[in-house]
Amino acid sequence: MKATPENQRTLLEIAELDRRIQQAERARTQPAQGARINELAAVRKQQLGELTALTGALDDARAELTRLESDVSLAAQRRDRDAERLAAATDPKQAQALENEIDSLGRRISMLEDTELEVMGRVEEAQAAVDAQQALIDQTQAEGAQLTAAAKADMAAATTEGEHLARDRAALAGTVAADLLAEFERRASRGGIGVGLLRRGVCEGCRMVLSGTDINEIRRAAPDEVVSCPECGAILVRTEESGL
Repeated sequence: MKATPENQRTLLEIAELDRRIQQAERARTQPAQGARINELAAVRKQQLGELTALTGALDDARAELTRLESDVSLAAQRRDRDAERLAAATDPKQAQALENEIDSLGRRISMLEDTELEVMGRVEEAQAAVDAQQALIDQTQAEGAQLTAAAKADMAAATTEGEHLARDRAALAGTVAADLLAEFERRASRGGIGVGLLRRGVCEGCRMVLSGTDINEIRRAAPDEVVSCPECGAILVRTEESGL
């Protein structure tokens, strides 16, 4: 294949643009914050599970406290009624029975109030645990929101950069002979190296040092002859730096 040396050198610029376009595409689809965002999502899921368990314990303690408060209230009401009946009682036996019941109710109320104080402490501890866990969740959400916003900004910037690079590539590709461009893209599309500069006997596409025999063959080729690297198959671009 024949191509002007200028066209061959232009392939190096196109290859560099292709590299930058690939970088921009990775930045658009795989933002640097992605791994941490995913990690925070997993952490938040675990934290929410723990919050559910802590909230359940708080609800249970509150329910128990409510029951105790109700029991204390009922016992106190009964004690007060008995006290009223005792004040009006004229039968000694009835009065004695009411006094015994009032004493029993007093002991029950005292026991219930002691238990109530204990449960109130449990409610306070459970509430503190829920608040602390919610604070952790809020912190995780805040970091996630900050990283997500940064990722969106980076992705938008990468999208814009990719569009600009694509336009630059299209303009540059328009200056290259169609058959040369097609050959370059064919080689690059196979996952290989489309083009490489020959610098002081080294192919910069694959970083391999060419043998003396290969260098001699390339030296004999005409300037407009498209030559290939014998190691990686890339189009070799020759300049005054090639050492020929």
